[in-house]
Amino acid sequence: MYWTLELASKLEDAPWPASKDELIDYAMRSGAPLEVIENLQEMEDEGEIYESIEDIWPDYPSKEDFFFNEEEY
Repeated sequence: MYWTLELASKLEDAPWPASKDELIDYAMRSGAPLEVIENLQEMEDEGEIYESIEDIWPDYPSKEDFFFNEEEY
């Protein structure tokens, strides 16, 4: 299982919080690449509810990780 910024971004608009099965269903319906669906299927399923993409990929960058000042524009 591997995540890239591009793959993980396909789940940004997922209906959080969500279970593994709900995320797989969302990925299939939204036309996400096969790699996203495979990554989700490889996750251990302990009935866990994921609150955000950071629960799946802790290294996913947040808005604070980018040095863009929205007030300047």
